[in-house]
Amino acid sequence: MTTQVLQLDNFQWITDSRQVIGNATNAPADQSVFFAIQGEHHDGHEFIGELYRKGIRHFVVERTALTPNRRADLLNYPDAQFVEVDSSLQTLQELAAAHRRLFRIPVVGITGSNGKTIVKEWLAQLLADDFAVVKSPKSYNSQLGVPLSVHELNDTHTLGIFEAGISRPHEMQALEAIIRPTIGIFTTIGTAHDEGFRTRKQKIAEKLRLFIHANTLIYCNDYAEIDEEANLLLKAVNADMRFITWSLTGKKAVYQVERQQDRLTLRGPATTVTLTLPFTDPASVDNLIHCLVTMLTIRAYDADTLQSRLNRLRPVSMRLELKEGINNCVLIDDSYNNDVVGLQLALRFLNQQSSRDKRVVILSDVLQSGQREADLYEQVARLLQANDIDQFIGIGPVLSHNRHFFASTSQFFATTDEFLTNFPINSLHDSDVLVKGARPFSFERIVNRLQRKVHGTVLEINLDALTHNLNYYRERVGADTKLMVMVKAFAYGSGSAEVAQLLQFHRVDYLAVAYADEGVSLRQNGIDLPIMVMNPAPETFATLVEFGLEPELYSMRLLREWSDFIDKNGQRSAENPYPFHLKVDTGMHRLGFLEDEIPAVVEYLKGYPQVRVATVFSHLVGADDAQFNAFSVHQYDTFLRATAVLEAGLGYKPIRHLLNSAGIVRFPDYRLDMVRLGIGLYGVESSQIEKDAVRSVGTLHTVISQIKTIPAGESVGYSRRGVLDHDARIATLAIGYADGFDRRLGNGVGSVWVNGTRCPTVGNICMDMTMINVTNASAAEGDDVIIFGNELRITELAQQIGTIPYEILTGVSERVKRVFYKEGN
Repeated sequence: MTTQVLQLDNFQWITDSRQVIGNATNAPADQSVFFAIQGEHHDGHEFIGELYRKGIRHFVVERTALTPNRRADLLNYPDAQFVEVDSSLQTLQELAAAHRRLFRIPVVGITGSNGKTIVKEWLAQLLADDFAVVKSPKSYNSQLGVPLSVHELNDTHTLGIFEAGISRPHEMQALEAIIRPTIGIFTTIGTAHDEGFRTRKQKIAEKLRLFIHANTLIYCNDYAEIDEEANLLLKAVNADMRFITWSLTGKKAVYQVERQQDRLTLRGPATTVTLTLPFTDPASVDNLIHCLVTMLTIRAYDADTLQSRLNRLRPVSMRLELKEGINNCVLIDDSYNNDVVGLQLALRFLNQQSSRDKRVVILSDVLQSGQREADLYEQVARLLQANDIDQFIGIGPVLSHNRHFFASTSQFFATTDEFLTNFPINSLHDSDVLVKGARPFSFERIVNRLQRKVHGTVLEINLDALTHNLNYYRERVGADTKLMVMVKAFAYGSGSAEVAQLLQFHRVDYLAVAYADEGVSLRQNGIDLPIMVMNPAPETFATLVEFGLEPELYSMRLLREWSDFIDKNGQRSAENPYPFHLKVDTGMHRLGFLEDEIPAVVEYLKGYPQVRVATVFSHLVGADDAQFNAFSVHQYDTFLRATAVLEAGLGYKPIRHLLNSAGIVRFPDYRLDMVRLGIGLYGVESSQIEKDAVRSVGTLHTVISQIKTIPAGESVGYSRRGVLDHDARIATLAIGYADGFDRRLGNGVGSVWVNGTRCPTVGNICMDMTMINVTNASAAEGDDVIIFGNELRITELAQQIGTIPYEILTGVSERVKRVFYKEGN
């Protein structure tokens, strides 16, 4: 224990073992330290051995996690140094707070319910000409994200901008000590995380604790609750704090703000400026006012300077998107900005989703990094090398000047235009391509060239929502219960390979598919988790063995055929048996062995030691409906009897699993050794007990192809079913039943979401097109239309046509392009 905690400031801080690729990080191993954190859904101490093999030698570990067996394991790493602490997370926070105290620069701290990340990003853009800015990457605003962000602060920076988010009381104190803002911004207050606080006032008061040592607080005092709590709480602890308030409603404030369409006038102390806004939606206007008031608080900007800065401002996309590229490429679009921490995050996402033979990175100059040029690009080159990038393309004059740091095979272009003109785009094939560039380089043009062109209907899959749902069910069953996740039927329509890669990244225990070819596809896309095949057939047995897939066996006929095949195959023995999954029929009466057949199964298996029951399972008939509770209890009891006979006869205990998504919520005491997560992962809590606990994962979008005004009495669509009783604006959408928009939703049964308005269908839904009535909506050709998502829930669509959400999800055609994205970090 020779390493001292306070000496870890100059190390690279690692909190996720997946940050370390191969045998390297973006810093030498002797300059990296891993903080083993015990979280709700993971225990970092489990990965010490893995990290040691990758070259890490410094570890911060928690005393409570060091069981006698684990202490004994640590003796296997004689040249490693371990620092024992009460809490690794708290230690990380204390180190970050100590690091922050080394600097005497202005620091802006931002909190609120909405707009934190946009205000941070826009403010950084607006002030980049005057300051060397360090900021939180993406939405790194959590108990872990904030210390990692502040640790990036170095001697070259002249301004820090960090955001802080909390979800329950007493969390902000630690973040305040780390950020210690000199200037505070409170953006808005809304319903986000209301469930973590007794009242809205309590939530505001907790957020305000970020500013107890700040010199200045900026907020809109049209939010009366923020104004009241700020005066009550902050004035009592910091009487000298300045409140820089603004109002759009005429309320007394430091800045009076008037808006007329795209014109904004701010009247404040010794200044009046009138500006033309680049964005006019209400949320963007509020965010822009926060930025402008902050700029005027920091220094006296004239109207011309402010306007020129606004004119350069660009929308901020916080989403990192996974798209289908040309020539069998997978495209990762992170083209809105470029900094080193953001590059680390994007490379981590690339590693998580990697599915092709080759990895390509297209990167622009890194702007306003605050680092010495040579140090910066040496670090970038080390990052690329550590992540095994096969082909690197650098765009920008500064990258080109520093080409000597990069592999000799790298290619460099001075501008985006030069790249698009001279680089052979079609030379990229069968590759994972990360495109990451600072705004001025307009990398969206590169993305457009590399993206496979399909029609305008898109199913967007929110990977952060998937992760949220996965963690929700993990929390329900606890860390000691294994998790099998269903990715059959194209992952319920969401995209099997991409979803499976996310699940593998989050270390679930098993995947399940319906047919062998689905499992083969996953193996070919780099999935090495155990995979259960639910509908094996004798003609696919050779394929199962070739790709390491594990069959579900549900009858004596299939059991005999499988065991005979393995016996004749000759590659397995009693010491290395082939795993399979035994299904018990406890009342579904679809597939499976009945309880009284289990003794015969046991006797048969005794003669075939080269196969082994990996898991034994059954399926609840009515876990999603309380009226069947008694039958579910009966099934549970039957299953326990059957598995007891099986275990006693075999002499070992297979993993037992009974619960599906609804069962996890309704019968948590029946979780046994493992549970099977299906529809719940994809955003449908089918028991309806905690329906707001999961997040919508998929949003199905399309576009308006044409709008025309049709007079009353005319008909719309096939068979003249849509007869109009009034003059109407009819929009034709680029989606039909071949895309998965169910034909039963036609003729006004269903509706879609157009710019905030529900618009009913008109006439029959066609194979490739649908007509809707947009008379009461603000709509134009080319506008986005939402078929289902947060605005129109899948459950609602299912109810409208008397079906279940499963059918809606799995009905989305594979011809519909899938776009996978992450919202923030």
